[in-house]
Amino acid sequence: MGLFGKEKGKDPKEMVNHWTHNLRKEGYNIDRQIRGIQREEEKVKRSLKDAAKKGEKESCKILAKEIVRARKAVNRLYASKAHMNSVQMQMKNQLATLRIAGALEKSTEVMKSMQALVKIPEIQATMRDMSKEMMKAGIMEEMLDDTMETLDDDELEEEADSEVEKVLYELTAGELGKAPAAVDDSLPVREPEGATAMPEEEDEDLTSRLEALRS
Repeated sequence: MGLFGKEKGKDPKEMVNHWTHNLRKEGYNIDRQIRGIQREEEKVKRSLKDAAKKGEKESCKILAKEIVRARKAVNRLYASKAHMNSVQMQMKNQLATLRIAGALEKSTEVMKSMQALVKIPEIQATMRDMSKEMMKAGIMEEMLDDTMETLDDDELEEEADSEVEKVLYELTAGELGKAPAAVDDSLPVREPEGATAMPEEEDEDLTSRLEALRS
């Protein structure tokens, strides 16, 4: 039994190598999923442009929503890859610790990354199993079962409306949708102080000079 309750009969080095292999394998799967989603997005883009040419605005909106969904999915998968890379790096650190201390050590970094990974639907089952193994090995504490964040149609309608408009604008060369709002860095134009009073001051100055000439 190791310092943090390592499972009896399982070699820590083998476990770390096993987790690293699984993470790498899931990373390749995610790459394939990203490419697949992007291919589908290109098809939807073409369909949206065709619908725009025919003046089918409602169809364009539906297709634009699909593109927004695809882009959100890709962003989520890229984020999961970053977490996987972080865990793989921590696994290398665990092997170094194992050589020195003879046991695996608890890691808050691994726990944070795994908490994020178990929320990704595409890899959820694998990450849950891996988390349980890591808890038994003493690398992590038990994780809270957070509710997985999902976007239903109503939420997409509310949260991604502006994104849909941007996609429509982008893919129809401005014929549909709205252009992304530009940040207005210009300050209000202030009239120079005393600008409106200048004519009056000039008049008073001219009057005083005339009075001086008369005297």
